Amino acid sequence: GVISDFDGEFLKRWRECHPEKPYVPIEERTTFYVKESYPEEHKPLVVEILLEPSFFRDMMPMTGAKEALLEMEKMGLQVFICTSPLTTYKNCVLEKYQWVEDQLGTDWVNRIILTKDKTLVKADYLIDDKPNITGVESMPAWEHILYDRPYNREVNKKRLVWTNWKSVLNL
Repeated sequence: GVISDFDGEFLKRWRECHPEKPYVPIEERTTFYVKESYPEEHKPLVVEILLEPSFFRDMMPMTGAKEALLEMEKMGLQVFICTSPLTTYKNCVLEKYQWVEDQLGTDWVNRIILTKDKTLVKADYLIDDKPNITGVESMPAWEHILYDRPYNREVNKKRLVWTNWKSVLNL
């Protein structure tokens, strides 16, 4: 949801697989976890889509994300991609690596940090769409900058979209 369009891919697949069932547009999402936005009887269908082969690999990049990451690299910033796998990770882990290689190149694969606990990562900033990141460390080393999404707008933190990243990071 920060450099790849998770929500766009989910909604595309939902409409293809379940055209007769209502969907929740991203603008109406009020929770980070897409499954929690759907009624109980539809939650298994949500999970089914998230576990489909190629779900993570086929996501489109977020507008401006690739350009911003490549510009950060040119500026000499050390940029890593910190991502959490689904607990049912069968397709997720491999496809996240494939996506990074396909979209950003082989060199970027070496910059993937795959973890369920982002609080353990040492960095200056963590740009993430999850409103509250918790884990082992109660005071992570990084400043959490929210990638702006409808479901995190109630949280009062610095916000970033790829068109304003330089000003948010004071660069």
